[in-house]
Amino acid sequence: MALISIAKLLLFIVAVPSLLQSRQTGLSGAGTTNSLVPIWTLAALAVLAASLFWTSSPMGEALNSLGKYGKLLVVVILMSIIRTRKEAVCALVSFLALQTFLVFGSWALFWGVKLPWATSNMALTQYSVFSSYLDQGIMSATAAAVLWHVRSLLANKTARIGITVIAAIAMVNVLFVLQGRSGHVVAVALLSLAIMWELPKRFRALAVVLPFVLIGFLYLASDRVSNRLNDVISEVQTFTPSDQADTSSGIRLTLWIRASQMIAQQPLTGYGLGNWNTQYNSDQQLRNTKAPPIKTNYNTHQEYLQWGVQLGIPGLLLFLGWMACIFRDTLRMATPNSRATLSVLTAFAVACLFNSSLYDAYIGDFFCVALGLLLALGLQDKYSDEPVSLQNSQPHGAAA
Repeated sequence: MALISIAKLLLFIVAVPSLLQSRQTGLSGAGTTNSLVPIWTLAALAVLAASLFWTSSPMGEALNSLGKYGKLLVVVILMSIIRTRKEAVCALVSFLALQTFLVFGSWALFWGVKLPWATSNMALTQYSVFSSYLDQGIMSATAAAVLWHVRSLLANKTARIGITVIAAIAMVNVLFVLQGRSGHVVAVALLSLAIMWELPKRFRALAVVLPFVLIGFLYLASDRVSNRLNDVISEVQTFTPSDQADTSSGIRLTLWIRASQMIAQQPLTGYGLGNWNTQYNSDQQLRNTKAPPIKTNYNTHQEYLQWGVQLGIPGLLLFLGWMACIFRDTLRMATPNSRATLSVLTAFAVACLFNSSLYDAYIGDFFCVALGLLLALGLQDKYSDEPVSLQNSQPHGAAA
């Protein structure tokens, strides 16, 4: 966590002189040209900051929450400071190489190899290298999809085969080694998208049933998937709102019910930044005086509801609008870049259904970096399907 924070600080420090220089030279990142993402991001952060005036949360918690959403600036900075195709390719290759390192680290732990850099408390039992199996499953499934879609950008056939193998290894790791249910759902969604795009257009309507077919297959083929799916069914069936939930699904259902009630009470303005904890604890005390308070900077475990609680329905629309801006940009990209970016956006949208995936550390940083890099590359290479040579990559789609 400290390394991530230091890296983000260095990125901000480097970005300031770079952006000032771009104003003087007129050379700026092509990713910001005609894109609404930077403007929408700054607007969203401004509204979040404005909610500090009506939040009743302790100011320290409110500012901490604002800082968590500050990672959105990473997307804008990467779009702004990456100015050529070569820079975009090098940055994305570095990112995917490190994600590959993460995947093979998980496999090594699964095979009983003790890695000195595996700092997660789940390393030896759940085979997660740095964070939790929940985060790593989502990240590895997303990285596998990106690798699959960008493989066609490589001019070298051997390199394309190698990327395909790595993507398959990563996806197998998510579905057969890691036990994160969110990762499994993200993997099914991304596999369904990839299969749909490979089908002839006249058969793409079949994509509607693909997730169910994949879930059925994985339920029979993977003990990880079947066990975790059975857990969900059991936890939901035994859940009652009046009880103190102590299961993963039960806790989420409790939080979602309370969050929905809060949005209904303050639909126009919400409760302001950081106020989820205060309002939830107050509500719980009225219901059960013996209920323990939730910890500082807890969240709703659903990003959409998190925005709704803090900013009301306008906040939810603001968040959805930000994702719509990214979708709009994918329409201007070459096919491989568009599909890779849409895969990350889909993974983000699905993950946000079960977790506060932007508010949370680790996974939120992952998505911001991934989206920033893919937007920078995709809008550099718009409408160009020409292959890339990593040794001789040139700006604006020069053929290898």
